[in-house]
Formats: sequence, structure tokens, C-alpha cells
Amino acid sequence: MKNHLLLSALTLLLLSFGSCKKNNTGAPEPPTTDPVVSDADFAKNFGDAASRSFIVEVFDATNNPVNGADVKIGSITAQTDAKGVAVIKNAAVFERFAYATVKKAGYIDGSRALSPAAGTSSIKIKLFSDKVTATVNSGAVSNVSLPNGVKITFDGNFKTETGTPYTGQVNVILNGLEASDPDLFRKMPGMLFARNAAGDARLLETYGMLNVELRGSAGQKLQIANKAQIEMNITSAQLSTAAATMPLWHFDEALGYWKEEGLANRVGNKYVGEVAHFSWWNFDAPIQSPIVQLQIKLVDANAHPLANVKTVLFRQGGSASIASETAVNGTANGPVPANEVFTLKAYDACGNVVCTQNIGPFTVNTTLPDIVLNMPATQYTTISGTLKKCDNTNVTNGYVVVNYGQQTFATLVMNGAFSFQTIICGSNGMTIIAEDADSHQNTGTLNYTLSSPVTNIGNILACNTSSESISYSIDGGAPKIITVNINASSSSGAFTISGGSPVQMNDISITGNTSMPGIYSSASGIQIIGNGLTTSLGSALNQFAITYNLANVGGVGQYIDVSFSGTYQEVVMTGMSQGYNLSHTISGTAHVLRDN
Repeated sequence: MKNHLLLSALTLLLLSFGSCKKNNTGAPEPPTTDPVVSDADFAKNFGDAASRSFIVEVFDATNNPVNGADVKIGSITAQTDAKGVAVIKNAAVFERFAYATVKKAGYIDGSRALSPAAGTSSIKIKLFSDKVTATVNSGAVSNVSLPNGVKITFDGNFKTETGTPYTGQVNVILNGLEASDPDLFRKMPGMLFARNAAGDARLLETYGMLNVELRGSAGQKLQIANKAQIEMNITSAQLSTAAATMPLWHFDEALGYWKEEGLANRVGNKYVGEVAHFSWWNFDAPIQSPIVQLQIKLVDANAHPLANVKTVLFRQGGSASIASETAVNGTANGPVPANEVFTLKAYDACGNVVCTQNIGPFTVNTTLPDIVLNMPATQYTTISGTLKKCDNTNVTNGYVVVNYGQQTFATLVMNGAFSFQTIICGSNGMTIIAEDADSHQNTGTLNYTLSSPVTNIGNILACNTSSESISYSIDGGAPKIITVNINASSSSGAFTISGGSPVQMNDISITGNTSMPGIYSSASGIQIIGNGLTTSLGSALNQFAITYNLANVGGVGQYIDVSFSGTYQEVVMTGMSQGYNLSHTISGTAHVLRDN
């Protein structure tokens, strides 16, 4: 396995010969060469502010979807559904940098950074379990290791997050990622883009990375008080190129990129170094070439964009970069080293190479001509159809997940319609499941056979109801959808519904003073507490105008259905006084099972 070089959320590139060809004319852009001296200035590398949409798929280590994970991009948070999918529309990001974080109880926090596509970008993230690897004691030197050679040596001094000395048992959660891991890109945080000690932007060539989480006996987060020693094996493919010293980089979980801090020494077939805190640490060689932005677009012989095509960029000398799949519009983009020649390989869903070409070198930001995959043996199909609600109207907020070959990929529907190109390989059998994100109803798993040039799915109905959900939107923004940790009850002529992840402030509580179905105003008493809200809407201050429709309050095990909409004033505390300003609108629905 060659060295891995992940040059962005999508390090891919293009070519000048082989089984694919270029057409049209590229449109280079001037490079960004301003020196970076601070984290604030470093953001200049990312271009202007932009609004982008994303489909995020979250999996565990065994490729099972993770339900109920909090996914955040920009200021928008959504939760994954039972298929592990979260949709985030119109997030505030940068032209060349978007940062997605994932949090879920039972797992280590995950993330991904990428150069987002102009349309909808697809992100796939694998989460590590937070299963304890070993337990050590404060006050004594100890070490924890993994079978792959990752090892941590502690001096016995630990502290809490506030800096208070900690004594007692310490639970250590340790994960290591070798440079040869074929799933490195989906497991690692961010992308291999960094700020060095001088404040300069650098791309990194990884020689392996590790993550350490420390927990006290009560489950509280801990840190080391002094320093700890970390070590990691050098893969056999990298032994001949591994330098005597290697810079260490830690991942800044707030900003989404790596920062240089310290140095590791080569000891035999290992790198060994010291660190003063724990998060993710990377043994990486910085590429000294200037950075340029590259964009490609893969199309078929009829100029139709090809989505979900895996691309791998090989640098001269054999080091490789694994890229995510092309976006729905066929594009892939990201930072690459200037003044180098690359070889791009594109793969179909079965893992077969369908394109090999050389590209570069590049001296400025470049949009390459379209790359046409026109091999005679290559067959394409346009998968298209219409997603309908149960009343046969078009779904306006939903998505389709396709399982084909070795891939799972998702695409948004636009006013019910979905359409995208893919390469046919191996078996022609595929499965589809589509979701109406508003009603939280889905089609169930549907089986189809691919055909060239068109696979017409036709109309499919999203009529299978998810067990329960709460959805609400503030000021017309993207809906916050909650499908986990939901509790609902009714007693003494009232009802209460709550759900979400309080730790992430994505929860909401809805309380009404009646259990009789009907339409009520805020004067009849309703309280909503949640993300962006902490207010009693039944107050006599006339600051609130909320109407709610209580459609049903069933018995235990049956559904409570309520919808609400209106305006409210955000509560602001001034000293010991409570005031009101910042008018907001809110609307939402709850379809939840009654617990008691």
C-alpha cells in the first residue's frame, strides 16, 4: 500500500492521456499566497463566505448506519435518521472549506473537512466506539498499546478540564490509524490540511495518526498534566522514505484543521514523540510546495455529469491520495501541491479502474476541462424517478439512498424529482430507499435492475412512517429534526413532549395545559423550551403569539400529534432582571409515542 496523501475532502485530479479525455477550456484563478500569521488570518485560505448544502452519512466501524447522531455544519445542526443520513441545506461555509462535526453518545466525536461543491456535497463519516481500551492509575508510570503498534506512556499525572489535579482510576480510549488503512479518509478528522508553526498553510503526507480520550471514574473528561510519550509503527511501504525526524500535528476540533506542535524521532521502525495534551495527533511530513486549488468534472460521452465516482490521485514517487466521490454535478475539488505531475485514477462502484490520466503541473488555481469517461466497455445509466407523499403530491424535502456495488450514496430530491448518472459494473441489481424529511415517512427498501442508458424508477411513495419524531424551524431556517431520546406523557388534562440531545442543546420540550384535541392559542397555555428558546409562551405579557393544533392524544403506546406556529420574543437576562427582544418565528410538528 502506498503512502496516503489526503489533500482535501476530495483530493482528486485529472489527466491528459489514457482512457479518458478533456474537452472545453479551463478557467484558472489567481492563487492565494498571503502569509498566514493567526487563526483569523488563516481563514483567508478558504475563500469567500458561501452557502452550500450537504448530505451526510454516518456509519460505525462495521459500516452500520448510526441513528440519532448530531451533525453540525456552520450554524445548522441536524440529526441522522435510522439510515444514518442527515440533510443540511444552505449552511454558511467558505468557498473552499466546510467543516462537519458529528457527536453521538457511545462514540468518539467525528468530523470531516472538505472543499464543498457548488451544488450538494456528499460526506461519509465513520465513527470510532468510545469503548475503554485500558484502565490506568494516577501516580504511577503506565502504558497502553494496540496490536498495530500504537503505544502511549503516561507519567501518572492527570488533571480535569479545568486544570484541577486528578487522582484515581483513568479510563483510556485509544484508536490508531495507519497510513495504509483503506478507510483512512472516512475515519480521520478534518482533512490533511494544516497550519504550520510559522502560520503557513501546508498539505500533509501522513505516516499515521492516533486519538486518545481520557475519562475519570465518574466519566468526566481528563487531560494529562505534564507530557506523555506517543509512538506508532511506520508501515512497511513507508520505511524507505521515512525521515529521521517527523513533525507532529494535533487536530484543532474547533477550527477543523491540523496544527504543528512538536517533533517525533524515528527509532527503528517507529516514530516516537512527546505531547502535552491529547486529541488527535498525526505523524506527518508537510509538503513544501505552494498550494493551489484544483477542480475537475467527470462526464459521460454525452456530457452528463457522473456522480459518486471515486477518484484517487497519485503523486510522482508513488504516494497516494484517497478522495471522496464526485458530487451530484460530477465535480470534485480541493487543494493540491503546485508544480507537480499527478496521475488520476477513477473507479466505478465495483472498484474497477475506469480512467487513468496524467495531469499537471499547476502553478495557479485551475478548473480543468471536463474529463470524459468514454471507454467502449463502460456503460452508464441515468437513474431517475419521482418521490411522492402518500397523497400523491411531490416530496419537497427529502432524499434517496442507493446501494449498488460496493457503494452507498445519497442524493436530494428537487420538487419530488431525482436524477443522476452512474457507471454500471458487475451485477445490475441495486436497492433504493427514499425519505420524506418533513413527514418522516419512507418508501422502505425497493429493489431495481439497472439498465443502460436509462433506469426509470417511476413514482415511488414514501408511506412508511418512522416510529416518532419532532421537527421545528426558527425564523424559516432549516428544520431541526429529532428522532431519538423522545419522551411523551399526558396526565391531569395536560401533555408534555420532550426530545433530543440536551448536551448538544438540540433538545425541545413542548407542554400544553389540555389533552383535548383542538386548535388553541398561547393564551390557552403552551410552553416551549429548546434550542434558541427558553420561554413560557403562556405568559400574560402578550409577547407571544403561538397557535397549536393538538390533533391527537392517544393512550400509552399510541401517538400524540401536535403542530404549532407563531412568533415569540427571545428572553434576555440583564443583571437580575428579565427582558425581551429579538422577535422570532417558530413552526413545528411532533408525532410521538406516549410513554405514560
